[in-house]
Amino acid sequence: MDAPAKDHPARSRIENMRGMAPDERRAAVCTAAALDAADATVLAGADVLPLQLADGMIENVVGKFELPLGVATNFVVNGKDYLVPMAVEEPSVVAAASYMAKLVAKDGGFRARADRPIMRAQIQVLGLTDPFGAKQRLFEHRDELIAKANSRDKVLIGLGGGCKDIEVHIFEDTPVGAMLVLHILVDVRDAMGANTVNTMAEMLAPDVERITGGQVRLRILSNLADLRVVRARVELDPATLDTASLKGTDVCRGIVEACALAIIDPYRAATHNKGIMNGIDPVVVATGNDWRAIEAGAHSYAARGGRYTSLTRWEMSAAGKLVGTIELPMALGLVGGATKTHPAAQAALRLLGVQSAGELAEVVASVGLAQNMAAIRALATEGIQRGHMALHARNIAIVAGASGADVDRIARALVASGDVSVDKARALIAG
Repeated sequence: MDAPAKDHPARSRIENMRGMAPDERRAAVCTAAALDAADATVLAGADVLPLQLADGMIENVVGKFELPLGVATNFVVNGKDYLVPMAVEEPSVVAAASYMAKLVAKDGGFRARADRPIMRAQIQVLGLTDPFGAKQRLFEHRDELIAKANSRDKVLIGLGGGCKDIEVHIFEDTPVGAMLVLHILVDVRDAMGANTVNTMAEMLAPDVERITGGQVRLRILSNLADLRVVRARVELDPATLDTASLKGTDVCRGIVEACALAIIDPYRAATHNKGIMNGIDPVVVATGNDWRAIEAGAHSYAARGGRYTSLTRWEMSAAGKLVGTIELPMALGLVGGATKTHPAAQAALRLLGVQSAGELAEVVASVGLAQNMAAIRALATEGIQRGHMALHARNIAIVAGASGADVDRIARALVASGDVSVDKARALIAG
């Protein structure tokens, strides 16, 4: 794992982002990331996705649907600065991630490492009277199956990817009798990999039937990408978390205690992990990746021990540092799918400046860890609603009819009154 750079460039630092107008923010971001005028236009979002292109991406297209696109600042991962695009509708997400990243950067930033991009495809075999014998026959033909799986995608093989191994799982007692499931393990390089592994599974199905004597049914990837895991870590001096009313040591204790509940209680873990995905999903969406696959993998990984639990851990080290870690599957791609067809996704990836799917996974995991830290820090101090409602007040002001400069004025008045409601906003507008 790379050590964080002590003197990293200030690419991710943009002062007073919140005080800027959207056009000013976009200009500042594009300057910091060295993006050209074409990317600036794409990030602005006006008719970025032509209807004809949208019609080719999915079925029955009638139009387009937009989300706000924000940029989280201050992220330093493995010593490198990142500006992180986030497509999300929920207030406080971008602000919280940016603020936590700013605190973390003071102590060296996030450290992360992604596994090799190994994806699984499953081939289900039924109608076997000797499933254990069939398992051994498949392993006897291991090299033959791997060679056939790799026989068509010469580009992937040339890049160092391809089918690397097989696994065989037996389920002796199922509602449809004994079942064998062959897993093919494929290095998909910088792709998410669904099309690649599904194609290989389809290709091998006749051979699997011949070798086992059974009938192949499902041939499909698994979104539990447990061989494609990313891990991120942060260590903080408690003084970094000092507030006007609390010592950092007290804040650290509150964070550790909040995490403990998520570790032992699935009711809390569900909300705890949702907060993590508040950070992860917007980056996945902005870069044109499959957020549903990421969600499925994350939650199934959280339950892999038989009980749903937290994806993060917060502890105090022997040296007195607050240590936060996250571990989850992260099947992301830089090639194929919307990452190569959606102009805004391409611009978002250029904004990030990542060079591989693994690097993207490391940044995304770090954002998830930052978002989790923001949520449980708030819970451990002033409570989650105070900061969230302060940002939500802008939405309430808009719903009530405020526009232009009045939006911020009414939002500030709502927060000061302690009544963040549409009725109160309308009363303030009426004056």
